[in-house]
Amino acid sequence: MSQKFEFVAGDAEGRLDSYVAGQCPQLSRSHVQHLIEDGLVTVNGRASKSGYKLREWDKVAVTIPLPQPIALQPEDIPLSVVYEDDDLLVIDKPAGLTVHPAPGHAEHTLVNAVLAHCPGLSINGSIRPGIVHRLDKDTSGLMVVAKNDVALRSLSSQMKSRSMLKQYMVLVHGRLSPEKGVIEAPIGRDPSARKRMAIVESGRAARTRYRVLKYFKGYTLLEVTLETGRTHQIRVHMAATGFPVVGDAVYGKKSDISARQFVHACRLGFKLPSSGEKVEFTAPLPGDLEEAVGRVS
Repeated sequence: MSQKFEFVAGDAEGRLDSYVAGQCPQLSRSHVQHLIEDGLVTVNGRASKSGYKLREWDKVAVTIPLPQPIALQPEDIPLSVVYEDDDLLVIDKPAGLTVHPAPGHAEHTLVNAVLAHCPGLSINGSIRPGIVHRLDKDTSGLMVVAKNDVALRSLSSQMKSRSMLKQYMVLVHGRLSPEKGVIEAPIGRDPSARKRMAIVESGRAARTRYRVLKYFKGYTLLEVTLETGRTHQIRVHMAATGFPVVGDAVYGKKSDISARQFVHACRLGFKLPSSGEKVEFTAPLPGDLEEAVGRVS
């Protein structure tokens, strides 16, 4: 089910995303941009870009999908809890575990496991209760999950202000040079393959810092720090530079070195919501990625 709205632009209306946000005050600008990326905003019957400059008499149609209720059930899925207090959990997520449910897939996710671990966690109709940030299904490593609304607001604010430290160990194809650098390029939906992300002019700003940890023959082991948190950011940025992540069949190629993408969230730092104390957590490479490093050493 969805809601549909249609508007006719007047003279000098400006950018498409700003116009739609003004016409639909119930939507944030970022929500509008996501709708545009997903092809749910059209101009004269065609999907367009956020930065499209509207012309007088342009017909704008907006489709807003309505959230579908999902009955979430706790599941006894083992969790590797690195830290826990009354406000939050820090979890070392294994590869292969999806973070949150989606319509048609309400089971066997990290959220189901968290609900079993924290029976009092408030859902409030959300399919992502307590989720502050995501990791791809096949990415392992550290995540923080809020137990209450106050903690969620605090952690989300730290994410938004870019004060939360998120570092990853990443193995890429090739010899990346220079040994330190910054990749800055906007990321949005790939216009030719909507399930993929890509570097697109109309995308959201994305910034990735990297530092070489070690060179191998034909490969480079990196420490990567995310300054933004876009979908598939590391994988898209590395592929765009010509040094795709090992094992990433979507943006690179399948590999005999690793059965899954070599991306591990190894370090996570933030301020505790209750006290403001700065804390930092680390997680070693899991066994499968250790074996992959051994194969290239």
